[in-house]
Amino acid sequence: MLLTTLCYMEKDGRYLMLHRTKKQHDINKDKWIGIGGKFEDKESPEDCLLRECREETGLVLTDYRFRGIVTFVTDRYETEFMHLYSAYDWTGDMIVCDEGDLEWLDMEKVFSLRIWEGDKIFFWLMQHDAPFFSLKLEYIGDDLVCYALDGVYHRRSREGQNMYEEFLNCYGTGAED
Repeated sequence: MLLTTLCYMEKDGRYLMLHRTKKQHDINKDKWIGIGGKFEDKESPEDCLLRECREETGLVLTDYRFRGIVTFVTDRYETEFMHLYSAYDWTGDMIVCDEGDLEWLDMEKVFSLRIWEGDKIFFWLMQHDAPFFSLKLEYIGDDLVCYALDGVYHRRSREGQNMYEEFLNCYGTGAED
């Protein structure tokens, strides 16, 4: 089982996003994600978060919040437990990231970027200030076929079903949200 962190730094209605373009064999190749990475031996989630942020951005987080646990299950890769954070303040100067291009993007724009479908679910939860959550995302290839929010499962009922829209129908106020 793989343990990771992922952080979305927030400033002025924007997220700091990482466009993963530089690694050849990367599960996130050409996708937009937050800052984070794999735990090193003896690290806590916070240790990993702070180290990864410093390595990828040059910034030192001073105000952050643990938002939830996201479990990724796929037919291609090892199961991953991702510790999801938001960050609101930091010190230091931004550096060039060796994993991709860092860019500040409007929070609403993330839904139209090339991201994993399940990421839209946790973005919605973060943007609606959901309490701490457990989110399980199950993929076959690049297709989200099931999600579970706090233990309540929702499975794809037909080929090609958009699970983010299904999520909005269950938990949101509709697809325009």
